[in-house]
Amino acid sequence: MKRLAVTVLLLLVLSSMALGQKQKIFPYPIHKKQLPNGLKLVVVPFDSPGIMAYYTVVRVGSRNEVEPGVTGFAHFFEHMMFRGTPKYSNEKYQAILKDLGVDSNAFTSDDWTCYHSTAPASALETIMDMESDRFQNLKYSLEDFQKEAKAVLGEYNKSAASPFLAINEAERDTMYSKHTYKHSTIGFLKDIVDMPNQYDYSLKFFDRFYRPEYCTVMVVGDVKPEQFFKLAEKYYGPWKHGNHVADIPVEPAQSGEKVADIPWKGRTLPYLVVAFHAPAFSTETKDKVALNLLAKLAFGNTSALYQKLVLSEQRADLLAASADDSRDPGSFEIYVRVKNEAELAKVRDEVYAKLEELKIKPVDDDKLAEVKSNFRYNFAMQLRTPDEVAYTLGNYIKLTGEPEAVNKAFELYDQVTPADIQRVAQQIFTKENRTVLTLKGGSAK
Repeated sequence: MKRLAVTVLLLLVLSSMALGQKQKIFPYPIHKKQLPNGLKLVVVPFDSPGIMAYYTVVRVGSRNEVEPGVTGFAHFFEHMMFRGTPKYSNEKYQAILKDLGVDSNAFTSDDWTCYHSTAPASALETIMDMESDRFQNLKYSLEDFQKEAKAVLGEYNKSAASPFLAINEAERDTMYSKHTYKHSTIGFLKDIVDMPNQYDYSLKFFDRFYRPEYCTVMVVGDVKPEQFFKLAEKYYGPWKHGNHVADIPVEPAQSGEKVADIPWKGRTLPYLVVAFHAPAFSTETKDKVALNLLAKLAFGNTSALYQKLVLSEQRADLLAASADDSRDPGSFEIYVRVKNEAELAKVRDEVYAKLEELKIKPVDDDKLAEVKSNFRYNFAMQLRTPDEVAYTLGNYIKLTGEPEAVNKAFELYDQVTPADIQRVAQQIFTKENRTVLTLKGGSAK
């Protein structure tokens, strides 16, 4: 039955290719409403009898942490939001979720914090009562606050065992001078260590950003839109609009190459990161989606460079590139893990040669068409369950505030030509815009 549903979904999405570029890629109707307090509501009816995904998208992430000394608080509220309210204590909240069989969690990134549940559709009003209550009436003691702050430090220390955290932190800190993408989502280590002393600031952070104008509540599944909208007025209507807007610093253009060696005392294969500042997500211009296609064409598993370095010559066991969609100008990154430290410079030069080739030689039209098709297949495969649909739309809500941005983005993918790929390569892949980092095992003093 599941296989049949996926096949039908693929046909729905791929039919848009046959019917022309005007066809929307998102195959389900989107119902929207906005309450007078600014809270946005989204419902996507989905054939999942008795099941729904319930998402609260908060368009606040580590990007909003503009004050020095208090990074990491967007992520911190992932922990605190499960601490309870006068109406629903933590124990009562968890007991109700367990009794209903609800799978509930949260995550944070640069641009958003997301609280999500998969629950019985019959529990819609109960879920809305509890979720609206904790967003309006969260209460926690100093003792609870300090306990969770120490838990965040433990989370950091656990992640610090992997080279990837060190690479991510060094890349951000080297590339950015002003923008808040300079720090990772979990925050600077010195701020995490000091976090138990920032109880008053935590109250201020919650008061600023856990407001209806920053949030979208979305339900996907066996739910009727009018029922959801009526309940939203009842439970979220009293939520008060705030008045705080974070002044996000603008990152100046990079004026010269930046190079850094990342110390790492443990044993590991050497890593090479080549990164460039890149445009923000846009539904108006093709540059960002062209970069996404370029990453797959030039550095994906079927690319000539991957075939050479990873499969044929086996000089690297990891080669990947990405240009994650972001609200503000972000980065295009190439990651390579080489098998022999003596090969590091030679592999770096192979990466540079590929980047130069992209500037002067248009990519093959047929290969570009194959990658576009692959993007559409992958998109279709991300819409198999209510949770997958909600997560996919949540990503576009975080970027623009509107779920329909997904259709506009894929319209732009259809319009990208080899000349667009060449143009963005010439604009982005300059030495002045380049940051190069290496990490070698056993190099920490």
